[in-house]
Amino acid sequence: MGNGIMTSKISFFTDLKAWKKNHELVIHIYKITNSFPEDERFGLISQIRRSASSITANIAEGFGRYHPKDKMKFYLQARGSSTETINHLILAKDLGYISEDEYQALKAHAYQGYQLVCGLTRAMR
Repeated sequence: MGNGIMTSKISFFTDLKAWKKNHELVIHIYKITNSFPEDERFGLISQIRRSASSITANIAEGFGRYHPKDKMKFYLQARGSSTETINHLILAKDLGYISEDEYQALKAHAYQGYQLVCGLTRAMR
């Protein structure tokens, strides 16, 4: 590998950059929602955690599918869950549950994850 180019073999969904970046987002969201009001436990906390974890779950399921159409279906679902998560982050900011700085950092992270999921869908075409 003297040319500086590293090749990485993708043998499992956890090797995908899209999964890794979105998994980091899920962890951040779980941690930050611990400070949300208790009365949001079955509301926004549940919604944002489910939508965020759905991103990585759909990437994993898509990776495990054999047929390209099946893979694409789950990667598109992950993309939808990503935008849903961003929507919940906007709501959390507007309700004052997270600061503007926290929101900007999470939004940037979520958008990077979204772009990587879009890359998976482009690769399938």
